[in-house]
Amino acid sequence: MLEQTVLHWITEYSYLAIFCLLMLGIVGLPIPDETLLTFSGFLVFKNKLHFAPALLAAFLGSTCGITISYILGRTFGLALIHRYGQYVHITEERLNRARVWLERAGAWSLTFGYYLPGIRHLTAFVAGTSKLRPVVFSLFAYSGGLLWSSTFVTVGYLLGDEWSRVSRDIRSYGWFTTLAVIAVVLIYFRARKLNQRERARV
Repeated sequence: MLEQTVLHWITEYSYLAIFCLLMLGIVGLPIPDETLLTFSGFLVFKNKLHFAPALLAAFLGSTCGITISYILGRTFGLALIHRYGQYVHITEERLNRARVWLERAGAWSLTFGYYLPGIRHLTAFVAGTSKLRPVVFSLFAYSGGLLWSSTFVTVGYLLGDEWSRVSRDIRSYGWFTTLAVIAVVLIYFRARKLNQRERARV
């Protein structure tokens, strides 16, 4: 089973495995990313890994992977997906979902797209095809990588020995966290806008 193999590699090769597997998962290979991150947090809880290096490996792996996707999209465009997408299970439907997500959320889709399995690497690819400026891509994509990695490594640490019991529900945490973060962001910008209006009236 792929998931068991991934967990074995993390146990065996620790930080290097976290980095390499996340990089490949973000690019598009069928790696159980959230499970990987949460298991890493569990190993921190068991004192088999240290929190800071584990988070750093996760952050670097995710940002390297999403950067590769962005560069591929910017360099080769959609023709690459149309030709080779079938080999990594990227369908036209998934590509369209990523495009709609990018159009609706703008650059923020790169930040929160990590929490959407099957979309996160495509969002970066579509951002590349749209020639999004590298500095904008880096700002939103890398901050999202840090937020996403921190979320699931911390969840694994806090769950502790309960990790194995809820491992099948790990992805649901991603959706819940995404909704919570988006709600906070929307509330923040709404409050900021109202505050600016109040100041303008004075």
